[in-house]
Amino acid sequence: MTGKSAEGTQTRCGPEARSTRLRALLSDLGADSLLVSHLPNIRYLCGFSGSAALLLVERSKSTLFTDSRYTFQAREEVSGAQIRIAKKGILRAATETLRGRRRGFRVAYSATHMSVAEKRLLEAGAGVRWVADGNVVEKLRAVKDEEELIWIRKAALLISDVFRRTLPLIRPDVTELDLAAEIEHDIKRGGGSGPSFETIIASGPRSAWAHARPTSKLLRKSELVVLDQGAIIGGYCSDMTRTVHLGRASARAKSLYQAVRDAQQAGKQAIRPGATAGDVDRAARASLKTSQLDRYFTHSTGHGLGLEVHEMPRLGKSEATVLCKGMVLTVEPGVYLEGFGGIRIEDDVIVTANGCDDLTTAPRDFLEL
Repeated sequence: MTGKSAEGTQTRCGPEARSTRLRALLSDLGADSLLVSHLPNIRYLCGFSGSAALLLVERSKSTLFTDSRYTFQAREEVSGAQIRIAKKGILRAATETLRGRRRGFRVAYSATHMSVAEKRLLEAGAGVRWVADGNVVEKLRAVKDEEELIWIRKAALLISDVFRRTLPLIRPDVTELDLAAEIEHDIKRGGGSGPSFETIIASGPRSAWAHARPTSKLLRKSELVVLDQGAIIGGYCSDMTRTVHLGRASARAKSLYQAVRDAQQAGKQAIRPGATAGDVDRAARASLKTSQLDRYFTHSTGHGLGLEVHEMPRLGKSEATVLCKGMVLTVEPGVYLEGFGGIRIEDDVIVTANGCDDLTTAPRDFLEL
């Protein structure tokens, strides 16, 4: 199976191919190796999905350090890396391996994903030079290969289907918590391993809370209901938001919804290879500004999506990241009015050669239930 890299050249898929691409970038970091501590990055590079591991990527080989709980799992999952089961701690095992490298051996690491205590232990035991990794793995992860896209498409279709099945359950006197539980149960019934994040159900004035947690509040007639949900399949996430109205909506609610939908479309139309993440955000905000609603849009327009629900790039007004074919993004403008409610519409899209294609397929029309 093959895919395209950010530069448009043909590349192979899978963990071993990703590690090969990473090794080609070590010289740019001024490093001889990379010690990977962030678990999603480890899964990306060797396939291991356990909760305790370090991965040392060197120019000619990779070594996964984990503990005895994962002996059989590592044998089943790991591709392109030697497995070392640490008997006295993963950090100690990595330190002992690095201690055997030549003097001046340079190891790149991520300060974002390693604690001060962990770094001190490594420094005390291994006589190597440490250099910053420049988020190199996260930058590779931003452009998905075909193997990853298969899983992301499945996750996007699953959450779209879950939403359709949820619609009959959105009715007065159902609690936000009950509705969230039904969604998360349906994700697993549909083949997902679980939700990408804690499902957000926010109704009435609480729908103006952009990241509200569901409560025991009952849904009522004449209220907006925001449903932000995502599913994980094969380790990959989807993330989709829809806003519905219980009963007949006011002209104001309909007008606000149309403004948000227009803003989302403007953001999608700004997506193409060569555009920047900031271009997308500015397009969505400019659309809302025509209705004098831009001041009620209080978060970024979207973010990257993959093994984590929030990845590079962030679609914010000051973000200069250049978009590439194969990136998967969310586009999620919203308006939030205290005392009235909030409206957000979010889809997952893939950057194509000429623009972007929707991955989530649930209806975007304003639904009055």
